Amino acid sequence: MDTTVGTDAQHVALELGRLLGPLRRAVLRATRTAEGLPELPEAQIELLRVLAADGPLAPREVAARLRIAPSTVSNLVKALVAAGLVERAADPDDARAVVLTSSARALDLLARYDRASASALARAVADLPPADRATLSAALPVLDGLVPALEAGAVTSGRTA
Repeated sequence: MDTTVGTDAQHVALELGRLLGPLRRAVLRATRTAEGLPELPEAQIELLRVLAADGPLAPREVAARLRIAPSTVSNLVKALVAAGLVERAADPDDARAVVLTSSARALDLLARYDRASASALARAVADLPPADRATLSAALPVLDGLVPALEAGAVTSGRTA
């Protein structure tokens, strides 16, 4: 392997990893501030997004889709049920099991988060110089491609561990 390519890839990976967390938190802060939204942890928002897109789902299905432990889903669901954002119902196929759905309030919050997030990002992107906007736009497909690449690596790593 060409060590220059490896070193360049490592540098990009380190910088990207360093930037992702602060960028994600900055978008979330700007979103909350703009809309006066509640301070839901990212994990709760992700769970709500899964339920909004694919619900109703059993807790174990939510855990699998989010790639987190069922006990973590249980804790998240407890908080979200208490906040009126998730509803539990008997599974129509198995009365001993439950399925989870997003409440109407949760769907409204997600829509508000999405609108405010898009608006905050649009303002920030519009403030960039045109060349930077073009570079960012060109990078979007590459960033999108990282998700399946990382997930494939996680699956592969999980099998060999």
